[in-house]
Order: sequence, then C-alpha cells, then structure tokens
Amino acid sequence: MWFKQLSFYRLSENSIPSTEKLSEVLEKRPFSHCMGLDWFSEGWVPPAGFLVDPVYPVRDCLMVALKREDKVLPAGVIRDFLDAKISEIENTELRKIGRKEKLELKEQITDDLLPRAFTRSGRLTAYLDTRRQWLMVDSGTASKAEALVSQLRDALPPFPAALPRTKLAPHTAMTSWVADGEAPHGFELDAECELKDPGENGAIIRCTRMDLTSDDIKQHIANGMLVTRVGLIWRERVRFVLTDALQLKRIQFLDVLQEEASGAGDDMESLFEATFILMSEELGDIVEALVESLDGLTDEQMEATSQPAATPASPAASHTPSAAGSGDDDVPWN
Repeated sequence: MWFKQLSFYRLSENSIPSTEKLSEVLEKRPFSHCMGLDWFSEGWVPPAGFLVDPVYPVRDCLMVALKREDKVLPAGVIRDFLDAKISEIENTELRKIGRKEKLELKEQITDDLLPRAFTRSGRLTAYLDTRRQWLMVDSGTASKAEALVSQLRDALPPFPAALPRTKLAPHTAMTSWVADGEAPHGFELDAECELKDPGENGAIIRCTRMDLTSDDIKQHIANGMLVTRVGLIWRERVRFVLTDALQLKRIQFLDVLQEEASGAGDDMESLFEATFILMSEELGDIVEALVESLDGLTDEQMEATSQPAATPASPAASHTPSAAGSGDDDVPWN
C-alpha cells in the first residue's frame, strides 16, 4: 500500500469531516459494477480487503479508496461490426449507405455491444491528514487525482480542497537548488532532472544517473533553461522526483522504512497499520518541508483555509502548480 505517486491538496481547517461523518456519506455512495449502457462506474470501497468500512482511521489520518470500472470496447471492434453491417445492407438492398445512416448504425452497434463488453477496474487510494490539513492522493496524474477530489466534493459539499499555492514558484526554487548544487534542509539532490527552455517550443533535456552538480548542467541553467523536475532524497528514507506542478513521482520508500514496517507484526492488519503510519508521517513531513522551502503558502490561501468556505476553493493563482501533469510515469489505478 506504499504510495508510488503523490498529488496533494490543501484543506480548509473547518471543513475536515469527522470519521463518523465521512463514513456516513461514503457508505451512501458505494461502488457498483457497470450496468447496461454505462461506460464506467465509480464508488467508494474499503481501503483494504480485510476492512469493512469505507474509511480507515489511524491517528490523525483518514484513508479512503475510490474504485472505478470502465467498459473496454475497442474502436476497431466497432469498426469491424459496422463494416460488416454496411456490406450486408449494400449487397441486399443494392444501395450506398450515406454518412448520416453510417453514424446511426455505429450508435446502434455500440449500444448492442456495450452490455457485452469486457470491463477493466482499478482503485485510487487517498487519505486526509487532518492535523496538517492535506488531502494526499496516490496519483501523479492530475485528471485521476481530480476525479477523486470531485467525488469527495459531491459527497461533502463544498469540500474546499485546493492545489497548494506557494509564494515561490516551484521551477524557480528547483532551478536554484540545482544551480547551487544544494537541496533545502532535509533533502539531497539525487541523480535525475529535467531542464526546459522557457521559450515557445523550447528544448527539453532529461538527465538520468548523472551528477546534478556537473558543469554541463550548470551551463544549461546559465543559458536560461529552467529545472522542471528534479530527483530528491529525503533524509535517506524516501526517494522521489519532484515536478514543477508540485507532484511527487516514482516514490521509493527505502529499506529503513520497509524494515520498520515489517517489524510491526506478521498479520496483515498490523502490517497494514504500521505501513500506513510510517508512510503518512514521512509524506506529511516531506510536503511540509517542500512547502516551507517554497516560502510557504500564499497569505490568501492560508487565510482561506483557516476559515470555513461557502464554495470550493479555486486552484488558480500565479504560483499554483499546473493541474495538467503529464502523468507519463504514473501507474494505473491498482
């Protein structure tokens, strides 16, 4: 259950639900399989197989899991059925099929095939850190993370969760770290980064297994390139890649944490709880340290999240990380 990616959202202090309230609303929105002509279905499930409730509370965290099921109906299959139907009509009725009729036939064939289509399912795990006021989502793809946030907003309106807005832009800070050859306190530079020319259609340079303090990288920065991704190691316990959208990609919890979790017990429940506690503490510390290294959240966001909100908080701001993350190294819902 170790998170492999992380998108995080700031929560309003007075809108964080209790365990009982969260369980109550999520129990009313359980997962159910795709039926009939539905292309997909979403709903809440217990975060682990041995659990019954949709909320798993440990210390100051509330873990939840959203399950999604999609119908798999390849376009090529629809096209084959459509071609066969068109050939049958043209041969038997000795006429050509027009564009409008083709579209109608395609819709009819799709509706006929959809109930028989295979399904693909997965789940997305997240937790509310009620003490630090963060929603942590195990995804580095903006659309997937936002799907879970949207479901929470529907269940707990308005549930004002917003992308973090920091006083210092992430790409500015990351460029400075690499140029200086030194990460902020608690972190050390790893051996991976991505540099991008800020100009239109600018070049992109990706470096892996490379000393980030090398003269070559410093020269690229001196020429005006910005660091948009950088590999970091947190206190020799967690390795990850930080993006300019303030997402953590390819998270690796190192051996010291794995050993601490495995020493908690042999049964599944004890191991799950120990893993969750260790993971949530490390991720919480990392997020707090990263935000601090970016001079903290903006005054506007701090003020907004310290008061109850009437409408969902908007993520738009000058230093709000872009929600259009590439997700190229994200993992499917598992």
